[in-house]
Amino acid sequence: MSSRPRLDSRAKSHLSYFAYACHRFSGLLLACFLPLHFLMLSQSLRGAQDFQKSLVLTDIWVFKFGEWALVILLAVHLAGGLRLLVIEFGAWNGLRKGWIQISILFAIACGLLFLYFAN
Repeated sequence: MSSRPRLDSRAKSHLSYFAYACHRFSGLLLACFLPLHFLMLSQSLRGAQDFQKSLVLTDIWVFKFGEWALVILLAVHLAGGLRLLVIEFGAWNGLRKGWIQISILFAIACGLLFLYFAN
């Protein structure tokens, strides 16, 4: 027998669980991105020519999509973190569906602004 309490199935269908899962998932994906980012930065330490060779890879459409996805992940993680801060330090009680909806809209707006201003 497991001593872990079982989570009610209704809790996983709640909007707050969706916000929690998005925040956790975006954090994990951002953590996976960091080694790749550091790898690219390390190329600049080897000299300008090696860095230019690695920057040629970023012209591929997959990397352009990855940049957009990175902005979305950062926005989702930021909005989820701000939502948690409001929950922790806010003076009111109860579910705040409005904060979850604002977080989602913020992430979408950041992604659309990035697409608009991208070359």
